[in-house]
Amino acid sequence: MKKKLVVLSGAGISAESGISTFRDSNGLWENHRIEDVASPEGFARNPQLVLDFYNLRRKQLKDVKPNLAHEILADLEQHFDVHIITQNVDDLHERAGSKKVIHLHGELKKVRSVKDETQIFDWEKDCNLGDCDELGNQLRPHIVWFGEMVPEMENATEIASEGDIFIVIGTSMQVYPAAGLIHYVPKNCEIFVIDPHLENQFTKHENFLKTSATEGMKILKERLLKQII
Repeated sequence: MKKKLVVLSGAGISAESGISTFRDSNGLWENHRIEDVASPEGFARNPQLVLDFYNLRRKQLKDVKPNLAHEILADLEQHFDVHIITQNVDDLHERAGSKKVIHLHGELKKVRSVKDETQIFDWEKDCNLGDCDELGNQLRPHIVWFGEMVPEMENATEIASEGDIFIVIGTSMQVYPAAGLIHYVPKNCEIFVIDPHLENQFTKHENFLKTSATEGMKILKERLLKQII
């Protein structure tokens, strides 16, 4: 039976594909206040601004592609039961070939009804005011905004609690509840961390790789494959 390899990925893995990280040092996201484009209150104040913001993010996805870190994680499915839990709203893990991906914070290429969050639709084009579900309810980005529940968290917690190997890659470990997943892994689970900016407080020294996502995954792939030879 394959070992269960659970991955928690964040903005750092997508950054190497050219997707800007969520929040710049000035507290803005693509020159917008976070509160204006990533909160229910912002959507209530100016829904078209919010729709336009995510329409542009969706278009930008077409200009980027998965990088080597995404591809290595997909390749590891040949040897491990790989589960990706990502904080990213892009589809780069799927495009690289990963089969089991949970999006904690939603997906850019989906929209949902403002009245029923279970009414979720695949969506490739722009979403505008007047785009509605079959009951006439406005559609909104399928993104978990600040102040909203994280519907996939229970599922992610269960998967983390069954991991044999847990990899943290490209995340600040400051966004909750996602960052709390590391506390659910079993005691005998081996933890690896890949990030150029974090200080290690998560695992033993040799399992902490202070590198980019792509460099870290190249190193880690060799180490993991040696374990099963």
